[in-house]
Amino acid sequence: MRVLVTGAAGFIGMHVAERLLARGDEVVGLDNLNPYYDPALKRARLQRLQTYSRFRFVKLDLADREGMERLFAEGNFDAVVHLAAQAGVRYSLDHPHPYVDSNVTGFLHILEGCRHHPVRHLVYASTSSVYGLNGKMPFSVHDAVNHPISLYAATKKANELMAHAYAHLFGIPTTGLRFFTVYGPWGRPDMALFKFTKAILEDRPIEVYNHGNMQRDFTYIDDIVEGVVRVLDRPPAPNEGWDPESPDPATSPAPWRIYNIGASRPVRLMDFIEALEEALGKKAKKKLLPMQPGDVPATWADVSDLARDFGYAPRVSVKEGVRRFVAWYRDYYGV
Repeated sequence: MRVLVTGAAGFIGMHVAERLLARGDEVVGLDNLNPYYDPALKRARLQRLQTYSRFRFVKLDLADREGMERLFAEGNFDAVVHLAAQAGVRYSLDHPHPYVDSNVTGFLHILEGCRHHPVRHLVYASTSSVYGLNGKMPFSVHDAVNHPISLYAATKKANELMAHAYAHLFGIPTTGLRFFTVYGPWGRPDMALFKFTKAILEDRPIEVYNHGNMQRDFTYIDDIVEGVVRVLDRPPAPNEGWDPESPDPATSPAPWRIYNIGASRPVRLMDFIEALEEALGKKAKKKLLPMQPGDVPATWADVSDLARDFGYAPRVSVKEGVRRFVAWYRDYYGV
């Protein structure tokens, strides 16, 4: 296929693009290389992709309406994997506007491109953050998610709703994937594993929120990529049995689906830190802090739908995944 991957210089985007290229697909990678975190890391990811002759990079901002229209008009894409977004829960508290520009306006431009230049399938990134104040565990796609506690989460919920409207009105097959705490080599510097590793190696204390009483469904990048590619290859069909009097939030009479994608193994933050200490061969100095606005105490993905429909089965343990990240970090930064 000829696939547009947005956010191709990002953490998940690079890995997805690389998997598609390795199996023989042609990939057009879009990114605006913004300075939310070190652009040098983004450029290094791009250099990996540019070793493939079937990869072409386009530097473009999602919010650029005319640029996005040209991209789709000239692209002749078979499918779109939309991973570009303004990420981060805490950053959204003080910098709300980039979230609307990228995650709402930018997503509209993706949908309009798929409408006027039809594709077989649009797969897009949502987030576990949409579960907000939900306390029922594990988080299920069949439960309503109407109480987000950050603007970031609200924009991602908006993406799911916008995708449904376009799937219903224009028949665009769309699948939203709610990612759960993705980590691994080439990860984002604003994520806990990256920050903890850097601080421990520099003999600085790590900041542990909610006094360490947190659980996260840490999911290794290879398991995420496997799920994304399996989903991409099978566009959703309408759910003929959908009941409007008892509507299922995860399916629709339109070609639209929502899935959780995670390890479905919640891990205590302190256990995660212990795995990192073991991989580094060095103990962490911990600075215990209260819960931060926008955070939740625990996440846990119910991935039974993804397992049933696509045979999804995450394989990499936290201990092994952290070890692989540390090996990459030492190599990349020469530590």
